[in-house]
Amino acid sequence: LAIAEKVAITTDLWTALNTESYVTITCHFIRRWKMESVVLQTRAMPERHTAENLADMLNTAAETWNLKGKITACVHDNASNIVLANTVLLEWELNPCFAHNLQLAINDGFKVSSINCMVGAASRLISHFHCSTVATQALKLKQQQNLPQHHLMQYCKMQWNSINDMFERLQEQRWAIAAVLSDRSFTKLAEARTLELTDDNWQIIEELLPVLRSLKCATTALCGKSEVLISMVYPITTTLLSKHLKLVPKESNKVTESKTAVSDSLRQCFKPATLHRAGKAALISSLLDPQHKHLKFIMLQFEWLQHCESRTTHTSMLEEEAANSTVKKNFILSVTSISLWLHYLKASEQTELKNYILEPCIPPDQDPLEWWRVDENRYRKLACLAKAYLCIPATSVPAERVFSAVGLVNRLRSRLSPEHVDMLIFLNKN
Repeated sequence: LAIAEKVAITTDLWTALNTESYVTITCHFIRRWKMESVVLQTRAMPERHTAENLADMLNTAAETWNLKGKITACVHDNASNIVLANTVLLEWELNPCFAHNLQLAINDGFKVSSINCMVGAASRLISHFHCSTVATQALKLKQQQNLPQHHLMQYCKMQWNSINDMFERLQEQRWAIAAVLSDRSFTKLAEARTLELTDDNWQIIEELLPVLRSLKCATTALCGKSEVLISMVYPITTTLLSKHLKLVPKESNKVTESKTAVSDSLRQCFKPATLHRAGKAALISSLLDPQHKHLKFIMLQFEWLQHCESRTTHTSMLEEEAANSTVKKNFILSVTSISLWLHYLKASEQTELKNYILEPCIPPDQDPLEWWRVDENRYRKLACLAKAYLCIPATSVPAERVFSAVGLVNRLRSRLSPEHVDMLIFLNKN
């Protein structure tokens, strides 16, 4: 950490089985053009989780590890207290967890009344099989006829991708479920009528699954451990909005409403009003990633940069262009802040940036950090920026993995002191 030029941190709060609250902080940086990740601390936080207390804890951690002035951004979930702490009280950039934003968008899509009723019916059906030993044994018996021996999976709003897993498992076991519900030796007629999903419900599940698989794929892609991930946020979001969430005429109105709600919620996360805290790092990282610098919204900014003479002129050009093209509007409005950032680069830095833009893009299977290792001496100023921004995780998963994977404070070790919990996790993860 002492030789790291710039770092990013992730943080999350969790509660152990003994009701002790903890705050985990992880640190990420680029050393010799390799991604490094460490767990700094897992400290108990008995005081109230206010923005001021959280800011004090993060500041103390930064001072303890001599990271003051080195932290580029903090990645966390969308809880109001941690958002306020990083927006108002701390010196570094705020970068909300992309996977959490995506999950919130999915939840908004399932608030559509007709979809919500269908999800409720599917959850009741699964709960019946989870709570009834007779139904569970009957399902296993029916599965013996060329179906995988899988349990049904329940949906939880707080668990990423659980709605996709529930629908996939229901579709896979549809025949076995119908066989159990129609067999009067296992299910009473009145009970079956209450639990059976209608043909419309099955159709909605079938139509929504391709969309949910795409959203799950996006979440999974951005939760890696050692890759450059933040530069993928805008490319993935653009692909989701333009392709996987695009409305299809043959789809039912219920599915159309749900996809529209997900799209609107996802766009809300990247609207201009929130870009200064939610999207700036992701956009700059896309520009500094030799895989993604060719993307349309990045190239548009670079072209406009060459014709802008002042901030006022630059902003008016963006607004005029956005008004003339509804197709480009979402890209253009969402990148105003990075355009202004590029506009105020020094002349030498702009020359370096132009030469960098003219370089051919690397293929998707090539490591962008390896490219920077080879070409660092040619673009020294941009290389410093690359080290500062490409180390930022796209999600808060690194902090969440600490308490979800370790399983340290369990029912057999519930009397571990907070100091020992911190020590054991530190040794386990580092």
